[in-house]
Amino acid sequence: MKKSAMFVFALCLGISVFASGKGWTTDMDAAMKLSAKTGKMILADFSGSDWCGWCIKLDREVFSKKIFKDFAKDNLILVLVDFPNRKFISKKQKKQNKILAVKYKISGYPTVLLLDSKGKLIFKTGYRSGGPKKYVELLKSKIPAKKTEKTKEVKK
Repeated sequence: MKKSAMFVFALCLGISVFASGKGWTTDMDAAMKLSAKTGKMILADFSGSDWCGWCIKLDREVFSKKIFKDFAKDNLILVLVDFPNRKFISKKQKKQNKILAVKYKISGYPTVLLLDSKGKLIFKTGYRSGGPKKYVELLKSKIPAKKTEKTKEVKK
């Protein structure tokens, strides 16, 4: 019994470390807090990572490429909202993912959302042909310009 519990714990830890090593998290609440702190937008990928052909294609053609990773590192908080068939995800993760899918009215995979730090939908897309450069250009066009405070010197 202890061995199986330790195996499940190690598997969960491994999945978490694996996701974070790629720059992706699975915790939307943490992503929202980090987004608020950094001013970066959230990119949420609703995926069937181990069964959805278009999801796998999007990951291979865009998300795994250097141009996307470099852009994401400076501009995005990446969240994987996964609905796998064979990969293990915890009950807590399944519950969060289901709530998010209902909230954002997800009807197919992959669905990619650009969100602000409060979870407000800015843009919705999915797989698009053209590779990482075109995908990054699309995302750049949808990210609102950062508000800058203009200061004026008052002359006396």
